[in-house]
Amino acid sequence: MTASPSGTLVTLSVVSHGQGALVRHFLADLRQGVDAPFEVILTLNIPEDEAFLDEHRGLPLLVLRNRVPKGFGANHNAAFRIARGTHFAIVNPDIRAQRLRLAPLLETLEQRRVAACAPQVLAPDGRVEDSARRFPTAWRLLRRLLLRRRGPDYRWGGDPVDVDWLAGMFVLFRRDAYEAVSGFDERYFMYLEDVDICRRLKRLGWRVVLDSRSTVVHFAQRRSHRDVRHLRWHLRSTLRYFTGI
Repeated sequence: MTASPSGTLVTLSVVSHGQGALVRHFLADLRQGVDAPFEVILTLNIPEDEAFLDEHRGLPLLVLRNRVPKGFGANHNAAFRIARGTHFAIVNPDIRAQRLRLAPLLETLEQRRVAACAPQVLAPDGRVEDSARRFPTAWRLLRRLLLRRRGPDYRWGGDPVDVDWLAGMFVLFRRDAYEAVSGFDERYFMYLEDVDICRRLKRLGWRVVLDSRSTVVHFAQRRSHRDVRHLRWHLRSTLRYFTGI
């Protein structure tokens, strides 16, 4: 197993939207073992039953409680401002990762100009999700939405691979890289903020990498497929990404 660099601390930023049942499982996974020093900043975006936290008092866990709900980027940016980590990871509450392997990702981040690195993301049935993609264009969106062509943009095996952008289910950033682009653009309330931050990083000459030596499991919620509000946010973010409005 690769050892993490001396002095390394990874901040895991998780945002719950009344998803305590999911967060409970993720925190339980962390108790099974993580191969690098870490802390967790859990943001409760809306009030919820916090009883699940009683099971995890031994974890290095800080809980933030919002008076007013914030968007995806705003929540993670707020966590970053108080994070102590040398590295900063955004983690969806629907991620599972028994015996989380951060060391391979940290090793990749030591390479020249690598700003962000993500593990391979699996569905619960073991299928590989297309969590690393090329930047969207109007044609690519049409292919996905109208022609139902949703094959992976990249193929990968055991070696890390440079990609355009990483889906924000689990992404580990170098602290200085995250600071260089001032974190997420908070004008994106939800959706495409992960595409945008990777695009801005790459414009500054940083690299974005997927490293399949580490894996996590994603229990996808797919709310934009069945919730009008989420669909509206998705459409607004798409307009902003292409027009800057």
